[in-house]
Amino acid sequence: MTHDDITGYLRSRRDLGLKTTSLYRELESVRMFHKYLFAEGFAPKDPSSKTVSPKINQRLPSAMTVRDVDRLIASVPEEKEHQVRFKAMLELLYATGMRVSELTQMPSDSLDLDAGFVRVMGKGRKERIVPLGRSAKAAILKYLSLRTKKFAGKSPALFITKFGEPMTRNEFWRQLKLYSRKAGIRNVHPHTLRHSFATHLLQGGADLRSVQELLGHSSLVTTQIYTHLDTRQMKDAHRKFHPRG
Repeated sequence: MTHDDITGYLRSRRDLGLKTTSLYRELESVRMFHKYLFAEGFAPKDPSSKTVSPKINQRLPSAMTVRDVDRLIASVPEEKEHQVRFKAMLELLYATGMRVSELTQMPSDSLDLDAGFVRVMGKGRKERIVPLGRSAKAAILKYLSLRTKKFAGKSPALFITKFGEPMTRNEFWRQLKLYSRKAGIRNVHPHTLRHSFATHLLQGGADLRSVQELLGHSSLVTTQIYTHLDTRQMKDAHRKFHPRG
């Protein structure tokens, strides 16, 4: 295997339509393999050592401020069952950083409220355990007290509609738009709470590897985009508050 073989392989993968991020991950796998062969003495040299990684044009995800998250959750009243349900969903999303699809497909037995954890089934059927906070736990308990009375035994899903059917992504998105407008917050999307979860953890001092595990990312490269977001926010703060910013 030579350096030209590796670059030729990457070119052929690019010609097949692979995205830059996929090419980057494939190259990382190739590098680790050849690094292993060289280190163990199975190859006289590492042909991948000087291979240039494809440049990734990253779009930074939008994240809410902590204050805006509080405003959004506070904008949801708790007078009716569907309002209590939606508030519980918001609290759970922000507490765990899970995807909306993971939230809407979550069965009731995924929760362990006594231990304060939730079992999340992610992409590729990969399971992860994520801790819950006090606010999310309280909101879920309130919702469950109403759900149990009205829909006992009708569906294994945790979040269900007034018809006893699992909550859908579209319905969640509809309610999110409604309450974000009510709170006066723009550009809030279903994934925004996931981005906010990761950003606020890193801003609070969490290490990148832990955030990767909580988000269910298979590659640390995917999680690293949040460090760039945090860096941008630090630069904005420096420019705004430093005397010579």
